[in-house]
Amino acid sequence: MSEDLISIKDASLWASEFLNKEVTPSNISYLVNYGKITKFGENGSTQVSRAELKEYYQKLSKKEELWKEKLGDDLNWKLSFESLKESETTKHVHRLHPYKGKFIPQLVEYFLDSHVDDFKKEVYFKKGDIVLDPFCGSGTTLVQANELGIHAIGVDVSIFNTLISNCKIKKYDFKLLERYISVITKGLDEFDKKIILLLLRKNFWKNLLFIIKNSFLLLNIKLRYKKNLLMGKNMERKKS
Repeated sequence: MSEDLISIKDASLWASEFLNKEVTPSNISYLVNYGKITKFGENGSTQVSRAELKEYYQKLSKKEELWKEKLGDDLNWKLSFESLKESETTKHVHRLHPYKGKFIPQLVEYFLDSHVDDFKKEVYFKKGDIVLDPFCGSGTTLVQANELGIHAIGVDVSIFNTLISNCKIKKYDFKLLERYISVITKGLDEFDKKIILLLLRKNFWKNLLFIIKNSFLLLNIKLRYKKNLLMGKNMERKKS
């Protein structure tokens, strides 16, 4: 079994070759996080089974045929958006917090935007209309409606879901946000220095390993803050 286990990075390289298209480490992590494939090991040393990954992709390739047998012409396989990368289906604020019950933004865009095709025969919404989502979940419909200039009202029984949704569509002062992020980043830098001085007083090698692990964690936090800030600025430019 151990020979079958490979790292997230190696799994992405193997899958890219197997599928003849780019598969990123984030794509593999997505499959692990959402229980599509089994996770082996702990965070930082996560591994997956090559055989299980192969079986998953083989089943995925047969899905269209199986569903067409059941639904016939009622099935529009294009709406599966199965060719999209995970980074595209969780673009900008849709990646703000994991939510397993959400649908992807591209599906919402398909029904809200002004295009027509063989399956969507007419335009259902236009700018200035109001969309009601009575089970809004993490707010995917609200965000996409906002992007298209459509008003949206969301309702959900979960207080946490409404919190996520409101965080995604709220208007933010980016200059103030940048100032807060600067303060947080400075605090993290100072924490780096203090913890290194504290932990190097004794148990040098053991503490050095601890420092290295936590430095990666802190670096990841800093990068995420900066990425989210840039992401927010880009969205603001698109709106203006």
